Amino acid sequence: MKFIDVAKYFDNIEKTTKRLEMFDILSNLFKETPNENIDKIIYICQEQIKPPFESLKIDMAEKMLQKSIARATGVSLKKVIELYKNKGDLGLVAEELSKAQKSKLIQPDELTLIDVYDSFLKTAKSSGVGSVDIKISIIAGILGRAKPLEAKYICRFIIGKLRLGVGDPTLMDSLSKAKIGDRSLREKIEKAYNLCSDLGEVAKKLFIEDIESLEKFKITPGKPIRMALAERLSTPEEIIEKIGKCAVEGKYDGFRLQCHKIGKQVKIFSRNLEEISYMFPEIVHSIKKYIKSEKAIIEGEAIVYNEATEELMPFQVTMTRKRKYEIDKKSKELPLKLFIFDLLYINGKDYTEKPLRERIKLMEKNIELGNGLELAERIITENPEEVDRFFENVISRGLEGVLAKRLDAGYSAGGRNYDWIKLKRGYKGDLTDTIDVVIIGYIKGRGARAKFGIGALLAGVYDKKEDSFKSIARIGSGFSEEKWQELKSELDKISLKQKPARIESEIKPDVWVEPKYVIEVAADEITKSPMHTAGRTEKESGYALRFPRAKSFIRVDKKAEDATSVEEIKKMHKMQSDV
Repeated sequence: MKFIDVAKYFDNIEKTTKRLEMFDILSNLFKETPNENIDKIIYICQEQIKPPFESLKIDMAEKMLQKSIARATGVSLKKVIELYKNKGDLGLVAEELSKAQKSKLIQPDELTLIDVYDSFLKTAKSSGVGSVDIKISIIAGILGRAKPLEAKYICRFIIGKLRLGVGDPTLMDSLSKAKIGDRSLREKIEKAYNLCSDLGEVAKKLFIEDIESLEKFKITPGKPIRMALAERLSTPEEIIEKIGKCAVEGKYDGFRLQCHKIGKQVKIFSRNLEEISYMFPEIVHSIKKYIKSEKAIIEGEAIVYNEATEELMPFQVTMTRKRKYEIDKKSKELPLKLFIFDLLYINGKDYTEKPLRERIKLMEKNIELGNGLELAERIITENPEEVDRFFENVISRGLEGVLAKRLDAGYSAGGRNYDWIKLKRGYKGDLTDTIDVVIIGYIKGRGARAKFGIGALLAGVYDKKEDSFKSIARIGSGFSEEKWQELKSELDKISLKQKPARIESEIKPDVWVEPKYVIEVAADEITKSPMHTAGRTEKESGYALRFPRAKSFIRVDKKAEDATSVEEIKKMHKMQSDV
């Protein structure tokens, strides 16, 4: 497959502001892609080279890419930098300089998808002494052969700014349509994806083998399972009425980790399915030594724990353990304790379809407690009063709230349903629970904020059904002056000239941005609003946050699709009304 054809499809996706058109363009791209290469197209659309758990990244800074462009097009580095300052997009810089260069040639070489993908792969695998020059040379080589439009998307991919605005739900819908002409395969595709976390592998099996191959995906230690999520209810009474006798666990505010033991090796995956084992050496050591099986998969929440005072530290302290440097030093200063709440695989068997009560017994039997490993605090009850007492007890000790879990339910990989129900203090009255929103644009500073160039954020929540982001608030407070400046700098790197197809907003900010960054906000309540699109229908107004203020900076542990959903907002609004 010629890469110019891929680039033309990407160009058409970028130009559309309609999600259904994007869906049609993608399905046509997948139909045209040779079956043996469909995984590579999927990874590129996801702005990856391999699935995230393989931790393979090109790792080229803008300055390195500028040198590649200069070398490929025969212009000075100074010229590249000047053009970049003017255009603000190295893809457009490469496109313009490539046009000038190619006008002097009769015909550039024809690049294939494999040529480009293999160059990305080779660049990502280059490491050690001299790797910087090697990376610059590899990319300069492929850019030297690229047509202008190809150069644009090659450069954007390299620095993580492909800007297609395509989410996994749209990719799965498009794969289904490309295979059978409609979206009816979506559920089977998603189930397979939930078990292996590799949409490229799922697509390749589907296109090379058959639809039945989707049923053959199994859990494999070493490959993360997409994590289960919880619904909300507002009172213990509602919870017991909904699921009856249940396990009620403390809800911890730390790093949610999925830990895989494979012989003497341990792999730890984040909520985003990235391998982060190197960050937590003490947890790796404990799992190797105290999990009684050669192969196992467990889930838990890791929190910095003060042994002297027996206190769990706040999330802000725990977050300081997410780092690349001084890891051993920090692990001694701020040791983590892993509170284990589920066991998904052990002794060669997959237990995700087994009831929770059985998985609890397996945890108790196969995990040697202490040494940084503890089972999540849990009671089993069908009495709302016991739930309430347990809730108040864990809140008093610094936990977020509780999770109630259906005892006869399996583990719903990648799903959000009433098998798990969370109860936090905010659900018992006013909106004191926080909401995770996605930044979709910003309003330039006015008055005292003029010097920052940013005065307020336009924020949205995620509509999973439509794979889009709907506006819900303008946020102008909660950050220090330094954080506002830092935030503007980060947002300008992902700014867009037009509203992306995945954003639905009647409010037009001064600057649109790629929906990428999640922040945590508090608000007085959720109200109805004709201005915002979250939850809006032909008959109903949308929802808005009243007096929103930021409670955290960018949540590096969450993707845009992990933000609070429109459905959750509807339920939280109803909880307010029912109080």
